[in-house]
Amino acid sequence: MSNLQQRVITAICLAAGLLVVLFVLPPRAAALAFAALAALAAWEWAGLMRQGSPARVMYAFVLLLFCWQIQVAAPELIAVLLVMAAIFWILIVPLWLVRKWTLSGNDFFGYLIGFLVILPTWAALLQLHASSPWLLLAVMALVWVADIAAYFSGRRFGKHKLAPAISPGKTWEGVGGAVLGVVLYGGTLMTFAPLAFSLPWLLLVAGLLLLTAVSIAGDLFESLLKRQAGLKDSSALLPGHGGVLDRIDSLTSTLPLAALLLQLAR
Repeated sequence: MSNLQQRVITAICLAAGLLVVLFVLPPRAAALAFAALAALAAWEWAGLMRQGSPARVMYAFVLLLFCWQIQVAAPELIAVLLVMAAIFWILIVPLWLVRKWTLSGNDFFGYLIGFLVILPTWAALLQLHASSPWLLLAVMALVWVADIAAYFSGRRFGKHKLAPAISPGKTWEGVGGAVLGVVLYGGTLMTFAPLAFSLPWLLLVAGLLLLTAVSIAGDLFESLLKRQAGLKDSSALLPGHGGVLDRIDSLTSTLPLAALLLQLAR
């Protein structure tokens, strides 16, 4: 089977699985699916830290315990996780990308950063899905629109490299395409499928620009970690697509911030 065939089959399975989780499974089963996704991402994160199989499994298990305890015993911590994620992606990650900090092997700091990346993503999935599966899908689609628009505009017009030492294929022209695509997407969504609240256009555009920026930051952040670890993909769990972190890199930065902004807007 060719790599293209693998990519297509995997993409179809992922899309079907996502729709089943969002619209078919009961809330408790969907929450279990989100926790399983977080555990797989944690397993891959420990791999980026060059840990062996026992440490990777243990890290995934510990993260699952945190998910369980937060959901059943301390749901109020979800808001705290979202705020912490916003601070991390808006203030810390830009510095990380500029200074090219690295994850050390078997380092408490590295494991802590992994929790800061993965746990808020899980929390945002729970919160957005509880509000509306359509809302969660709309936020995820925003990231996909940004990625697709950046890819095609970068290929057509790309001349100025965005971060050549981290991801040589990304350009400023691609960023411009992503911004335009997301603004058009947001405007279309608010026009034809308005959410349960209304926002002034200026605030809406500002929020979309911020989400686009952190989406790109999430992509660059994982690209930097993989490059430093000497890996092409975070794992081989998804044939033709790499690993879970490869598929949710931009979502790890965008979903928590989107959940926080939507919470503040209500």
